Amino acid sequence: MSETAGVREVKSAARTVELLELLAARADRPARLQELADELGVPRSSMYALLQTLIARGWVRTDATGSLYGIGIRTLLTGTSYLDSDPRVRLVRPYLDEASEALGETIHLGRLDGPNVVYLATRESHEYLRTISRVGRRLPAHAGALGKALLAERPDGELPEGPYEPLTPHTRTTRAALAADLAQVRARGWSTDREEGVLGITGFGFALRYDTPAQDAVSCSVPVARLTPEHEARIIEVMREIRSRIESATPAGTVDWR
Repeated sequence: MSETAGVREVKSAARTVELLELLAARADRPARLQELADELGVPRSSMYALLQTLIARGWVRTDATGSLYGIGIRTLLTGTSYLDSDPRVRLVRPYLDEASEALGETIHLGRLDGPNVVYLATRESHEYLRTISRVGRRLPAHAGALGKALLAERPDGELPEGPYEPLTPHTRTTRAALAADLAQVRARGWSTDREEGVLGITGFGFALRYDTPAQDAVSCSVPVARLTPEHEARIIEVMREIRSRIESATPAGTVDWR
């Protein structure tokens, strides 16, 4: 049984969280009872009892036959409450609007969560050809502009050994290649993702240094078909200014969540 700061982990609570995270990660792929029991190493009877408890409270849903399980509507309450209560998200949202209006491209706010970045806010481009991202999406930090901007704020010694998951043929999958890229990020002050996370999309990421090390970053994503040297220069100019204004506007005394 694991311990945190001398407190023993509550096994039933840990199992519940693991189940909800597993169902959330499956997105539109509902799971069967045996799949869930096998994945979490839980007896079938125990898994069934846990599922029925969560169904009754709306955290898990099932189909008409009672044989398929998915994430429930009550989980949405938790997610929206997180966003609504976070002072950083509230602070950054108006600046995302400004960047989107100035550039006509998709603008993101993301936060580092272990080896991944979670999207906390997005302003979609109004162009017909645009990137599509949604709040709550997770992307491996090594494969995107948001993640690389945040990894560059940390020493290379904290990077996983690798190899890393390749999302496209352009993804850097070795620690050496990623470290070399992060050195360039530190030198120029922002990251680039040239079709490393999604084919056809280039991203530019800027860490928000109101925390040390930075936990949040903003980025601009643009289809490569629309990216000219002039447009790239404009994106960097606008996003650097937006980053500076966000950092200057951060109020003192906000809660330092960990």
